[in-house]
Amino acid sequence: MRERATILLAEDDPVDVMAVQRAFKQNRITNSLYVVGDGEEALAFLRHEGDFSDPASSPRPGLILLDLKMPRMGGLELLQIVKSDPDLRDIPIVVLTTSAEESDIETSFQNGVAGYIVKPVTFEKFAEAITIFDLYWTLSELP
Repeated sequence: MRERATILLAEDDPVDVMAVQRAFKQNRITNSLYVVGDGEEALAFLRHEGDFSDPASSPRPGLILLDLKMPRMGGLELLQIVKSDPDLRDIPIVVLTTSAEESDIETSFQNGVAGYIVKPVTFEKFAEAITIFDLYWTLSELP
């Protein structure tokens, strides 16, 4: 992944957060990774509100990794809000979730996601998925 691109991970499960961090380390992905625990925190981060009012500590991400099943505000609701906001809609969003439900996949793409990754069960497969994700985004142009 391009080193300049900051990544925002919206994920409520600490084990999955650690898996992403570990897979990034294993794949030598050195992008800054910021983590929020639900859609409301992600929106506050993106809009520099509340605990995230300082833009220096909550920079605009070049990419959002989004879990769908989170408390308070889920990923699909956040996705709809971000993609309808003229100041945020150009940020690419990749869903990284346990849900393989066809309705979640369809709704995600209807709302403008750039990709949809179902979290593999084993860490080995998870790290492999992150390797492919990294390769794709290294070759892709970001806004």
